[in-house]
Amino acid sequence: MPTNTLYTNAKLFTAGDENVTENGTVWVQDDTVVFAGNAAALPSTPQASRQIDLQGKFLMPGMTETHAHLSFADASPFAIGATSVEDATITAVGNAQLMLKAGFTSAISFGSTYKIDVALRDAINSGRLSGPRLLAAGRDLGATASNIDSPGGLSQIADGPWALRKAVREQRRDRVNVVKIFLDGEAINAVNPPGELSFCDEEVVAVVEEAHRRGMRVACHARSAAAVKQAVKAGVDFIGHANYLDQEAVDALAAKKDQIVVGPAIAWEVQYVAQCESLGISKATVRAQGYETEIAETVKTVEKLRAAGVRLVVGGDYGISIAPHGTYAKDLEYFVDLFSMRPAEALICATRNGGQAMDPQGRLGTLTNGALADMLIVDGNPLEDITVMQQAEKLQVIKGGRLIL
Repeated sequence: MPTNTLYTNAKLFTAGDENVTENGTVWVQDDTVVFAGNAAALPSTPQASRQIDLQGKFLMPGMTETHAHLSFADASPFAIGATSVEDATITAVGNAQLMLKAGFTSAISFGSTYKIDVALRDAINSGRLSGPRLLAAGRDLGATASNIDSPGGLSQIADGPWALRKAVREQRRDRVNVVKIFLDGEAINAVNPPGELSFCDEEVVAVVEEAHRRGMRVACHARSAAAVKQAVKAGVDFIGHANYLDQEAVDALAAKKDQIVVGPAIAWEVQYVAQCESLGISKATVRAQGYETEIAETVKTVEKLRAAGVRLVVGGDYGISIAPHGTYAKDLEYFVDLFSMRPAEALICATRNGGQAMDPQGRLGTLTNGALADMLIVDGNPLEDITVMQQAEKLQVIKGGRLIL
């Protein structure tokens, strides 16, 4: 017999739009939403249904972290040296639990050390470990002299279309869901700064073609307009950063807005500027590196992307000392304070848009008939104070209809 649960007396945010339904009710049958709306419209329910009175609390879909690095250990971004696979695995298990309890019921990996994401995904799916639904990535795929051409378990280096096809096939053999590729670099990298493309067009097309025909998706690091245009042309699925976009790049994204999502991933830049001295870097040096300018350019870019209707998602490259695991919902504050979004708009980026990116079949990110019952009960109103989402103690997380303790 199916289990039926009614969540009643809620401020209901379905993420179908920016509206909130007072006296909202959600009917969950096993792991699936059957009804979400005003209590007056609730259809007849089984007599044995369990009822949970939320006493006016905010009820919303679970969020998706679209730029996840679960195997990162909150180390300095300038740390040199490889972490052992054993230590990185232990770290990833703890981070998966932390991410779920922070309200992120789904995650898209943007790169994993070793093959940890695959093992983590399988353990979560089998119920052996607690964590978000996970699209697992392999090691970052880069070219010689790219931003990730360094020792350790994170990068896989290949040059030329056929070598890159082989690398993608190797990741398919490892059963990854997402191939992560670096199209340009970082302002702190003298060898590969933003705007200097790591690959030629034929190489990126080879990666995307090989991944897509084998049922994998492609995520990319792309800070510059040139890199984003290269990504769109090749058919990349997820674009991270997109800091310096000209109108041509914005128009290209707008033309593919049903296929591509963009995550500004601004946490690194904001916290590097704010905390650089804790890393032994002076404010003057950071200014000379251009990170204050990068933040300002990202704000301008996001304004253009919003106007063009490009789907934006949250995911801030968390997992370093200045932007540690567990602070993922800080992105919502950035979206409101830096990008001037309405709180409801920011929540839609984290829920509906992220859910669509994770699952194009439409079962994640909204509370609608047929959706998976991934939900958050919030003791507070994020539409009045978006920072409440950063307080895990004020969240009750429900994944697949089950309360996460």
